[in-house]
Amino acid sequence: MSVITLRFLAEPSTVNFGGKVHGGTVMKWIDEAGYACATSWSKRYCVTVYVGGIRFHRPIMIGDLVEVEARLAYTGNSSMNIAVEVRSGDMKGGAMQKTTECMIVFVSVDSHGRPLPVDAWTPETPGEVALAQSAKAQLDASRVTHTS
Repeated sequence: MSVITLRFLAEPSTVNFGGKVHGGTVMKWIDEAGYACATSWSKRYCVTVYVGGIRFHRPIMIGDLVEVEARLAYTGNSSMNIAVEVRSGDMKGGAMQKTTECMIVFVSVDSHGRPLPVDAWTPETPGEVALAQSAKAQLDASRVTHTS
């Protein structure tokens, strides 16, 4: 499966002092959805190795319906770049708005933590091709920054 969407209600236990859902809670949801997508694709245990480009567009309110969509964007030998978008909205109004987005890289590993190969993913639609190009560019940029 190359796309997975988690849906749930934002609960009062996730609120910060400003009355909004904690950014850290949103990051946890992103990691969980990304893990589900990566594991579903690789059919193996996966670990998070990179989170980049996280952007918070708007707050999530308590009681909002939340959707966390994780979409395979690019595969390497053992890695999977997963684009994650979080949307939320009042169920009575019906409109969902993008609240957060980021890219996560997961690696498929064996029981000793050694990387295992994953099946290659091939983008098919123009949107998937654009997402793959964006993921590859972000990955290349992160490697240049960290190796200099």
